[in-house]
Amino acid sequence: MISWEDFSKVDIRIGTIIEVKEFPKANKPAWQLTIDFGDLIGIKKSSAQIVANYTKLDLKGKQILAVVNFPPKQIANFFSECLVLGVTDSTGNIVLAQAESKVENGSRLH
Repeated sequence: MISWEDFSKVDIRIGTIIEVKEFPKANKPAWQLTIDFGDLIGIKKSSAQIVANYTKLDLKGKQILAVVNFPPKQIANFFSECLVLGVTDSTGNIVLAQAESKVENGSRLH
């Protein structure tokens, strides 16, 4: 088990996807996302293996949850600056974690 203090170290914020690009150099099909987390956090990029359930049009303007306090991780020629969160559906593909209603970018999950 982890403690409440351990959980509080994970900074999960909501952001809006503002750009979606193809990522042909990824080992598994993925999108390169540019996400706006508001004034405090700013703009971050992420690679997400969500192409099975989401098109570019589906993603642009969508609010999603992501961990924003991991160090950048290099994936091929791209640096992922946050971890987009989701759950696995019955077919093994990722479904994004989202807020039920629109909230301010940068809002923290509690």
